[in-house]
Amino acid sequence: MITDLKRIIKAGFLNFSRGGIVSVSAVMQMVNTLAVIVMIILLQTVLYFSLNAIKDKVDVTIYFTVSAPESQIMLLKTSLEKLPEVQHVSYVSADQVLKTFRERHENDYPTIQALDEISVNPFGAELNVRAKEVSQYESVANFLQSDDALMAKSISIIDKINYNKNKDIIEELNNIISGSKKLSLILTLYLFISSLITVFSTIRLTIFFAKEEISVMRLVGASKMRINGPFMVEGAIYGIISTVITMVIFWPVTVWFGRNMTAFLGLDLYGYYASNFFQIFVIVLLSGIFLGMLSSYIAARKYLNK
Repeated sequence: MITDLKRIIKAGFLNFSRGGIVSVSAVMQMVNTLAVIVMIILLQTVLYFSLNAIKDKVDVTIYFTVSAPESQIMLLKTSLEKLPEVQHVSYVSADQVLKTFRERHENDYPTIQALDEISVNPFGAELNVRAKEVSQYESVANFLQSDDALMAKSISIIDKINYNKNKDIIEELNNIISGSKKLSLILTLYLFISSLITVFSTIRLTIFFAKEEISVMRLVGASKMRINGPFMVEGAIYGIISTVITMVIFWPVTVWFGRNMTAFLGLDLYGYYASNFFQIFVIVLLSGIFLGMLSSYIAARKYLNK
């Protein structure tokens, strides 16, 4: 058994070496596919990092009238916190709103002077509502217009809600998230099929060159595994070599992009790649071996069924 396995592995390496430029072409095609897989992993990281940074700045702010009693505001706050869609609700008092406004316009002398001339605080309190997911802000806005909010005696004290102002941003975030997932799936599937066809054609060509040897093996009663095995090993070799090349290529790539993204987005792409190198390597390696062996199996099986 061990002897047969050694022979199969040796024959697989021999088939690979015989392929020459054809084997190199198959490896390069597989590198393209595996490179896209790594790119998708890194792009998803960049995308989600960027989206999370934006999501942290997107919320629904409820502005209350100046005369709104704090007890009713806190009652609405409690009702909002009970919603499964809500992650956090923060209360900002009218005095804090005024203080923040003054700090923001400290260099606007006419505005500050006008505020000083007013004997009362012209601002009402606020509630900042943070949903668990971007897609859930609409549910929060619907709640604020529902009978439940009316029962909390809050609708009459609400001056305005900025959901409509942020609605376009929120919807765009949802579109980016769902669109990126679909695009990644389509691109991966396309390149997977492309690589499958390329490796399949390469193995078929190897089988064609070795058809006399295969015929002799069949005549002497060699098992299907003994005939299929070398081509399966050859496919696995394509996957392993392609994985190593891909991972080596992305090392300097992430270093270069990492320097630019750290300054632009605050994301250390190289640091992410280095710290998750083993996980990414395993994903790419398994993908490469699976792709190579699947192509080889289909090609060899088709030949043996003739």
